[in-house]
Amino acid sequence: MSLKRYLIVFIPMFCSNLLFAQRVPAWGGGADLQDLSFGFSFGYVSNDFKIVKKPDWRTPFSDPQTGLPLTGQLNSISSKGSPGFSVGFITRYRLTEHLEARFTPSLVFADRNLTYTYVNPDQDPNVTKQVQTTTVDVPLSLKIKSDRIGDFRAYILGGVKYSHVIGSKKNDLNSDMLDKLVKNVSGYGSYEAGLGCDIYFEFFKLSPEIKISNSFGNVLVPENHPFSAPISKLSLHTIMFSLFFE
Repeated sequence: MSLKRYLIVFIPMFCSNLLFAQRVPAWGGGADLQDLSFGFSFGYVSNDFKIVKKPDWRTPFSDPQTGLPLTGQLNSISSKGSPGFSVGFITRYRLTEHLEARFTPSLVFADRNLTYTYVNPDQDPNVTKQVQTTTVDVPLSLKIKSDRIGDFRAYILGGVKYSHVIGSKKNDLNSDMLDKLVKNVSGYGSYEAGLGCDIYFEFFKLSPEIKISNSFGNVLVPENHPFSAPISKLSLHTIMFSLFFE
């Protein structure tokens, strides 16, 4: 066989080996080489309330001192998602190849709102009450990871967190009844679950993640005014999309 024929046979074979050879997976900055690693996060947050009303919640509210009605009959109480953001840190500890514990404290800036509509909107216009807060969230979760495929790994997680309010709106002690605020407790716990994926780059690991959480118990501070009195219980529902960098 001539040299020309050898070249015709071996050059395509050599090129095909280059094309189909497996690429070396990215190092990911060494995030998975140690049992303990650290990072930081940025997140988008959406909060809304789950509302449990009292049996007589529609009843017009009367001034406790004069007995005169302050509002008309309620038609609805609702809560829509209110956007916010968070910044935080992550501490990761590897328990096994596919299981790790995560501690991800963050500072969350997110409002919550309640909207009240009345049977006679001409007499009683709709009212929206905002619960303006800044909280420190302290979540502890377990993360279950899939096998790594190239530069990608999927995971699910679940855990609990404690949230503490560090900033809120002004005091309404001397405000009129119709200017009163709806208040939340200063500290509460939640359970949470989510899913995401680890994407490995040369110098770091990026983990997009979506997570939901629901508070335990009642976060409402009960008070006798037109916007708190009709409500029996409030629980907080949160959706968070985060980017973790390790």
